[in-house]
Amino acid sequence: MPETFDIRIPDLGDYADVPVIEIPVTAGQSIAKDQTLLVVESDKATLDIPSPVAGRLVEMLVGLGDTVSAGTLVARLAAEEPAAQSRAESRAGTAELAPAAIVPSKDGHGDGACDVLVIGGGPGGYAAAFRAADLGQRVILVERDATLGGVCLNVGCIPSKALLHVAAVTEEAARLAAHGISFGAPSVDLEKLRAFKAGTVRRLTDGLAQMARQRKVEVVRGTARFTGANAVTVALHAGGERSLAFARAIVAAGSSPVALSMLPEDPRIVNSTGALDLPFVPKRLLVIGGGTIGLEMATVYSALGARVDVVERLPNLLEGVDRDLVAIWTKRNAHRFDRVRTGAEVVSATAGPDGITVALAGDAETQTYDLVLQAAGRRPNGAGLGLDAAGVAVENGFVPVDAQMRTSVPHIFAIGDIVGQPMLAHKAVHQGHVAAEVAAGHRAGFDAAVIPSVAYTDPEIAWVGLTESAAKAAGRTVEVARFPWAASGRAIANGADYGLTKLLFDPATKRVVGGAIVGPSAGDMLGEIALAIELGADAADIGRTIHPHPTLGETIGLTAEVALGLCTDLPAAARRA
Repeated sequence: MPETFDIRIPDLGDYADVPVIEIPVTAGQSIAKDQTLLVVESDKATLDIPSPVAGRLVEMLVGLGDTVSAGTLVARLAAEEPAAQSRAESRAGTAELAPAAIVPSKDGHGDGACDVLVIGGGPGGYAAAFRAADLGQRVILVERDATLGGVCLNVGCIPSKALLHVAAVTEEAARLAAHGISFGAPSVDLEKLRAFKAGTVRRLTDGLAQMARQRKVEVVRGTARFTGANAVTVALHAGGERSLAFARAIVAAGSSPVALSMLPEDPRIVNSTGALDLPFVPKRLLVIGGGTIGLEMATVYSALGARVDVVERLPNLLEGVDRDLVAIWTKRNAHRFDRVRTGAEVVSATAGPDGITVALAGDAETQTYDLVLQAAGRRPNGAGLGLDAAGVAVENGFVPVDAQMRTSVPHIFAIGDIVGQPMLAHKAVHQGHVAAEVAAGHRAGFDAAVIPSVAYTDPEIAWVGLTESAAKAAGRTVEVARFPWAASGRAIANGADYGLTKLLFDPATKRVVGGAIVGPSAGDMLGEIALAIELGADAADIGRTIHPHPTLGETIGLTAEVALGLCTDLPAAARRA
């Protein structure tokens, strides 16, 4: 008689109490091993929860909207094989996948063998490839798109910042009317705006191509799939296939936007890539997802003239960011939005001649939009890589790695979005350097104390290390110092007196453990706080460092002075915020 097994949520990293947003299976259904049982959503990504065994689904113990954490019992399966046997076979299979002895072709021709194969040419991938080449390795870089740079450079970080720059200048020009300088209403030429964005991207992609040639990194255009522990087959863009052998591999395959199942196929429903194409300026835009990506695109389209609604499934916009910072952002952005719905869910959408008609759970009235942006997170690009053929373990769609970025197969490394949160390009770059150095035989490890985050909205919100909300949730006591920009001469002169800088300190060691800024150029200033945390600096180290005046950056030093109780830029009663 088949044995019944409890299926529990695996380790979700720093996330807990995440909502279930999709259950694609039903009781009684035959389930394949690694088939998705349910989908959960954090503030940054949508995660598939796969079945560890094959069998029949006896009972699903959670429903849509329920929250789960690591260890939550979610389903019971009648397995087709004993789990102990499956685990033993898995261990045996992995143990047999020892690295093959490969002699790379040193002349750059030969049979396609290389010292290091990198899959994915995004920030982490090209950083790994270039670093490995600098260390004397023969490198092949496989990229599925026409240009290097990945999502970040081609359809993410860089083009969005080009458009956000235009949006910020447009709105700043309008605000100058209050100071006696008035301009006419802006005229938007979408063709020229697209050309500016494309030119920004092209300048960088052309530079990457040149650096690859300079380093003699061979770039293969196509999609790679592992066929063994030391080989891949690449489906070439030009047609046909090419087999490549490698001594070591670095997987930097990135992530993709989540496609919401309740939305129909329609050109007026776009993800972040489609929104960056600027198909047109809608009168009404719906943004599904109140995280960083959604709110950045809302900023752009609002500046171009769109009225914006936002729907977010989680209780708050920018979930995970401290509420005092979000409150400042919300007040500054009230003019952009007609409706902001948190704790809300889109249940249906219908495409019609007048637009996309959307219904929310519990709402009797529907709303119709000219354009709908789905920005509900991203999922790792592990499917289709054939990682099982190489013996690489995959958990929850992500590839577990150690501090040297090694996977369960020691000569295969993984970096960036595919290894887990946070899905940020600057994290991927550092991991790429570590993987390349270890692959080349050097001692290295990814031991970053903190990874900074920035929402490049208007105003920007930037945070690093421990947040107040996370400290409270963990029951950890921290000392918090705040400096309001209303006391900063530069902020007042720049019309940014609404801003805020704050620092968090460990009460025992007095070292800074976190910090956040809301205001113009917050992301540009955050590096000082990240460095202070990495170096174990305390309030005196920061406060006694002379910052240039008058600058927005000096608010970091002034916040440290608040913590020390010696800030003379605030009234005496406010010096210990």
